[in-house]
Amino acid sequence: MVTLLQALATKRSELIARLAKPQHYDVAVVGGGATGLGVALDAAVRGLRVVLIESHDFAKGTSSRSTKLVHGGVRYLAQGNIGLVREALHERTLLLKNAPHLAQPLPFVMPTYKWWEAPFYGIGLKMYDALAGGAGLGRTEFLSRRETLAQLPMARPEGLKGGVKYWDGQFNDARLALALARTAAAHGALLVNYCRATGLIHDSGRVVGVMCEDQLTGQVYKIDSGCVVNATGVWVDELRSQDGAAVGGLIAHQTQAMVAPSQGVHMVVDREFLDGNAALIVPKTADGRVLFAVPWLGKVILGTTDTPRHDLAREPEAFEEEIEFILRESARYLRRAPTRADVKSIWVGLRPLVKPPDVEGHNTKGLSREHTILVSCTGLVTVTGGKWTTYRAMAEDVLAQCTQHQLIKPTVSGLTKRLDLVGVDITNFDVKALYEPEGWHSYGAEQDFVRTLPGADHWLCAGLSESMVRFAARYEFAMKVEDVLARRSRLLFLDARLASRMAGVVADILHEETGQDPAQEEFERLCQHYFLGDEEKT
Repeated sequence: MVTLLQALATKRSELIARLAKPQHYDVAVVGGGATGLGVALDAAVRGLRVVLIESHDFAKGTSSRSTKLVHGGVRYLAQGNIGLVREALHERTLLLKNAPHLAQPLPFVMPTYKWWEAPFYGIGLKMYDALAGGAGLGRTEFLSRRETLAQLPMARPEGLKGGVKYWDGQFNDARLALALARTAAAHGALLVNYCRATGLIHDSGRVVGVMCEDQLTGQVYKIDSGCVVNATGVWVDELRSQDGAAVGGLIAHQTQAMVAPSQGVHMVVDREFLDGNAALIVPKTADGRVLFAVPWLGKVILGTTDTPRHDLAREPEAFEEEIEFILRESARYLRRAPTRADVKSIWVGLRPLVKPPDVEGHNTKGLSREHTILVSCTGLVTVTGGKWTTYRAMAEDVLAQCTQHQLIKPTVSGLTKRLDLVGVDITNFDVKALYEPEGWHSYGAEQDFVRTLPGADHWLCAGLSESMVRFAARYEFAMKVEDVLARRSRLLFLDARLASRMAGVVADILHEETGQDPAQEEFERLCQHYFLGDEEKT
């Protein structure tokens, strides 16, 4: 373990020295979210020379702001997308096996208040089971009123007829992204966060590399690569527009917007509002949207489905009508209605909904209705859409397109289907881990090593020790207070006020470890976006 950890040390000066060294890469990935990290890992496992740059921190955007579910997509059954659901169910199983310390099965209970709801939704969920086949996590069950209240003790009992129980998965999204990054590094990939792509390099109308800038020093670097993958999520059109502008004088090349962003709003309250290990889901609320209450790391996430949005803010704020909707609908299904004062943290995730371009000079390949891959006439590969559950399949699809367009040499695919991610330790796996507050279990097989670092017995707050901060700096690419308190630890997403109070002590430890400015004041301002009450935002 120590030998592997030594190989995975993430001292920034060493990473930057590697970036500065002249090197031809087979694949350069722009974007350090789920998709980009999945591509980097798959390419590295195949033996390709890989570099990935991310303008902020890994999973800073959409990939740390999900609903924390590993799911097959029940709602797609109603749309007739059988193939999509089957693929997602297959990938769900692989993800749970490859990272059991970060992902686990989760029961969902749908309380029914009308006589027709149980048979109507139950039939669809039985189909869900059938599609999963041997990859199923548990069978769908019809519950009596008493059984439903046993699973959901805080469900509103008035008018309750019964319920339907089915199974999907749950995970820690930001820490899974980090596990992908570190596993890719263990296979030789170079990954650098806080390194922004400033432009594409073209030669005779073809993309042959990327210019980038270290966001901490301002130093500029040139990356030489035979294949460049644009995996920047809702921001893919920015790099695509640079591609189009650069070759406009050579090739009839136009770029139209590929992404229409939408947002999902999530609010966190104390566990007592749900008081059980099952998630509550309402498939159709008063206005037709989905409502969910999901237990996660000792708290409960309340949220709803996507709403169209017309900007690409890095820290999007929830629309007031979304907040009121979640609180109002929660009151219809929970014994105790959460109020604004009960919200510990609120966050918004932007999802890239794809508008497949139809532009002359492009080769567009939508490999599923969830994600789209486009190879431009210059050879720039863009991938967007999709969801966390299918990140691995998306990566395979991207590399298949790269191979088909002769951007990389043919390689063996499927190597990530059974690939343990860094930290896997089946023997010590606790199936209840993600229900519990944060702690050592998040580190899997590495937890014993984390305990050997200075400050293992010095708890800054529940679930976060000094040694965990040091581990984040030494082995998990953490440079700023936000990196530690939002993504290595999930404290910002669980309790924004407590995270704000922890900023100072975390900043001191990080500065000692890295010698860099840990941006404490920047983080404290950021926390304002996660406070719900108006008094905290003033």
